[in-house]
Amino acid sequence: MSAVEDARHRLAAEEGEAWRDYLATIRGRAGQEYVEIESWAWSRLSQRLRSIRARRGWLRRAAA
Repeated sequence: MSAVEDARHRLAAEEGEAWRDYLATIRGRAGQEYVEIESWAWSRLSQRLRSIRARRGWLRRAAA
């Protein structure tokens, strides 16, 4: 496996982990607790996904 493929694999795994963390955080919440937790969890997920997209862009440029 090349270094680029390895980096792509690690980024995909990190994206999956971000989604799993989000779902684990909101799962089982109800009512007001859900409203408060979900907005925080969504912000955190969005931040992590933005970071992953930026690193994928950097990886594409480096691989070219």
